[in-house]
Amino acid sequence: QVQLVESGGGLVQAGESLRLSCAASGRAFSVTRMDWYRQPPGKQRELIAGLNSGGSTTYADSVKGRFTISRDKPENTVYLQMNSLKPEDTGVYYCYAIVLVVGRGQRAYWGQGTQVTVSS
Repeated sequence: QVQLVESGGGLVQAGESLRLSCAASGRAFSVTRMDWYRQPPGKQRELIAGLNSGGSTTYADSVKGRFTISRDKPENTVYLQMNSLKPEDTGVYYCYAIVLVVGRGQRAYWGQGTQVTVSS
């Protein structure tokens, strides 16, 4: 079993920054990719940033140029640096990981979510 633990959410004003962290822990696994999703109030969850094991990144148009995803490989931790935050960035942010578990193959896991609220 692999667990994802997120941290770093909070309440900020528009224009400020936050950094989210997601740490993957467990036994005998390797990370294939780690993504950040966002679920605004009353809306569906959406992919906003992704990072694969080769280091390639993807971003939703709504966050390009403002958000940066990065990873500390030895620690199996992924970060989301969010700058120039806007009220429309408000939502619950979820970490998602696809991992290879020894003896079990590929598995996908979600974190518990962390709330980000941006006031105008």
